[in-house]
Amino acid sequence: MPPVRLHPEAELARAALSTPLLSRAARLARWAGPATRVDAGGGLVEEQLPAAAELLGLSGEDAAARASEAWRIAVDAGLVEITGEEGGTVTAGGELALLTGGSPHDVLGVWLAALEAVVADASVPDLDGLADALEGNGEVDFSSLGWDPQAEADFLDGVLGNLYLLTLSEDGPGDSPVPLPALVASVIAPGDMADPTNDVLERISDAMMRLDDQFRMLEPIGLVAYQPVDEALLTDSGEEPAEPLDDTDVARYGMVRLTPLGVYGLRTRLLEAGFTAPAVGELADKGADALLDGTARFGQSAARAETEQWLARREAPAAARELLAAARGTDPGAPLRRLRCQQALSLIGTEAEPALREVLGDPELGGLARVWLSERGACDVPAPSPELVFWLTVDTIAAQLQAEGNSEELQALVEGLAEQHSGFFAAAWRVGHPATPDVLEAMGRLHPDKKVAKEARKAAFKARSRQGA
Repeated sequence: MPPVRLHPEAELARAALSTPLLSRAARLARWAGPATRVDAGGGLVEEQLPAAAELLGLSGEDAAARASEAWRIAVDAGLVEITGEEGGTVTAGGELALLTGGSPHDVLGVWLAALEAVVADASVPDLDGLADALEGNGEVDFSSLGWDPQAEADFLDGVLGNLYLLTLSEDGPGDSPVPLPALVASVIAPGDMADPTNDVLERISDAMMRLDDQFRMLEPIGLVAYQPVDEALLTDSGEEPAEPLDDTDVARYGMVRLTPLGVYGLRTRLLEAGFTAPAVGELADKGADALLDGTARFGQSAARAETEQWLARREAPAAARELLAAARGTDPGAPLRRLRCQQALSLIGTEAEPALREVLGDPELGGLARVWLSERGACDVPAPSPELVFWLTVDTIAAQLQAEGNSEELQALVEGLAEQHSGFFAAAWRVGHPATPDVLEAMGRLHPDKKVAKEARKAAFKARSRQGA
């Protein structure tokens, strides 16, 4: 998952408290008491729903349903407790006090419990035939409804995971919402399918209608900002789009965007599911090795923000020495660590100069130390040996390959090296860097000139033979 910049917990907690569903659930929890009557499932009895709706300022045909939904959230989030048998006694739950007296983290914990309840409800279709599906033992025969609860929950989780990926940038939640057809297609249509089949299009259409209902349920808890599907596009049955999807007015088919609170919520769910979902700032109190390894796959903006927070907690000379020590190594990830180290050192002032001079003789760090010192106009910087220049070149290209793959910038670098140094490959294969064969192979792959590419591949073969000798 890409690294994200989370909003401060205090800001997120305020947003959670102001979400329509949690705020209604809290008001009902404060209103409830020993006289409140509930059914066997813990829901408010029908006779009490009008009073609950009035308390919440709800009106219209769905007022009772919305009041009932808010009550269920109050129960599921621990804002109320029900003790005893059917029609038991209602008391304030332990979580209710956290909404006013707890820390922002406590408030977000309550909100997360409410979110889980809403996501679970959203995974359940409108079961009009529920009564007919009840078996003699009172359990639901899901097969007769054509509904697989686990598959439905997995599909919604997959959609939310893709939404997390599609709407995030390194600077936070993206401002541009995702069209609902594109979101659904990202889950249903194979990635290499240029022209979806009619079957796939039909599945996308059906899923869009389900998700339209589900996002309408998820918006009041603050997970998403949602523009629903234009009802004019639906047939009288309300099941299929009356018009084919096109790009001229895609917003009419639904637009969805994660809120900052939604980013926090989905990241928490992803972490609990075992995914790696980094957030900028979580490495600030860890060692330089964790910083360099952790930011290895970050984009430049996120890596810089993470590094700035890490440096802010340390004195410059000590930070520089710790970074340099962590950058050493001959393992495959070492070149990218050194690149991140060099980028981190660029944020430190001249007070780090003694630390850089200490490693001028280091075969792995001497090159980047000379670059740092020269860029700051330091005096008496020893000239690098030809061997060090070639070693640093190989190290830099290896790091770029790890960070960006076969990018246009790397191709331009490869072309420039081959053009400026006519004997580059004749010397480069002798460089004692573990990544030399891989770098030369990449140069052969990237260079557009067939003759130069062949030279690079020959040099790669020699380097591999030399290292294997």
